[in-house]
Amino acid sequence: MKDNKLSNAQIAWRAAQDIADGAYVNLGIGFPEMVARFAPEGREAIFHTENGVLNFGEAPAEGEEDWDLINAGKKAITLKPGAAFFHHADSFAMVRGGHLDVAILGAYEVAETGDLANWSTGRGGVPAVGGAMDLVHGARRIAVVTEHVTKDGRPKLVERCSLPLTGVGCVTRVYTSLAVIDIDANRFVLREKLAHISLEALQALTGAKLVIEGGVSDLVVPEI
Repeated sequence: MKDNKLSNAQIAWRAAQDIADGAYVNLGIGFPEMVARFAPEGREAIFHTENGVLNFGEAPAEGEEDWDLINAGKKAITLKPGAAFFHHADSFAMVRGGHLDVAILGAYEVAETGDLANWSTGRGGVPAVGGAMDLVHGARRIAVVTEHVTKDGRPKLVERCSLPLTGVGCVTRVYTSLAVIDIDANRFVLREKLAHISLEALQALTGAKLVIEGGVSDLVVPEI
């Protein structure tokens, strides 16, 4: 742990622990791709990428890349037994047809209503929506991995998003550098937090009310 918060790898590890055995999973480009490294032993996740691969594996060793085998983020991948290739139109048909169990995405903002903004920082920003708008409406569960606040200290978890929306009412769980928070009935319900941070301090870093239901567990992750 660095600077009294979780690293991206630790956030990714925590998110990976909630992926069910046999789940079909799509990981957003960038930080969320890291989740694939931390699948719990004894569980199998079948990873899907929008450019048309199902059941890909870990990144190859440096120097052993086959650049015909990449994910949607143009990163080299390996294949697991039974992997399949298909046209990207078929890939999006899988997404839109509700065949993915979970999508894990990054975020600029998440609202207590479950709204997600993750494709544009507004006027002057470079839009990069990719398949996110399809994923948030097609996957059965949407989770977010993110820092709890922006680089300048503003909350990323807010009452209402101020940036262009990716989806409305779609996010059900957020894994941040400080906490694990569910979105239930248009509320942020705190499930886990780092032991050293008080509820009052965490609330001060959150742009909407945190609700406590049935106690809050310590957020415990390995050193990675």
